[in-house]
Amino acid sequence: MLFALGEPVAFVALVVSFLLAIVLRAVAIRLTARTLGLADRRDSIAPQLREDIDPFGGVAAAIGGMGWGKMLSVDDVPRYQGRGKAIAVFAAGPVVCILASQLLLLTYALTFPDNPLSFIGPADVLLGIGLPIPHQVLLSLAVGLLCFGILALIPIPPLDGFGILYNAVSKPGQGLQWMRLWFEDKNIGVLVLLVLCIFPFGMPFLLQILNALGLVFVRVWG
Repeated sequence: MLFALGEPVAFVALVVSFLLAIVLRAVAIRLTARTLGLADRRDSIAPQLREDIDPFGGVAAAIGGMGWGKMLSVDDVPRYQGRGKAIAVFAAGPVVCILASQLLLLTYALTFPDNPLSFIGPADVLLGIGLPIPHQVLLSLAVGLLCFGILALIPIPPLDGFGILYNAVSKPGQGLQWMRLWFEDKNIGVLVLLVLCIFPFGMPFLLQILNALGLVFVRVWG
């Protein structure tokens, strides 16, 4: 997000999009878990930013374009009531963020028919695109939510995609256990993601990955 400091409105909107994504993810996870009987119905679904924000995810958002929320471990979501239910809990946050981003992009496309969506990508927005203020606000909110959701689906700890992968396997083998040991317990996953946020200095690898994965979600509205 720091790349967008040259466009202050876009920068503020991207920060808001990250915080909004954190909130949507937290509510979606808790509501899904409670609805599927994997959590006590008396538990609050309200977000608690101190518990839902991962400091390293915030650093990644600042230096790499987008970050992630507090890790949800596979130990936190029981498999004994069905792997499908566990997968739904892990998928809820990313899916809700991606759907919200598409609603915003639809609103943007309808509000501004003569728009640049046919030739820009997520990276252009995350780097701070120079457009009129209404365009900057809507695009930054939409693309911020989109990239948060896409990043969360990557299947390595501390991201939600690992929980989806882990529960999709009937009997997690040594490979997945090895990933848990090194990427989760020893925080190698966080280290890898932060390295991707730093190098190369022109456009971090993480930003390039998000741009490639999110391009179709933006161009479809152009």
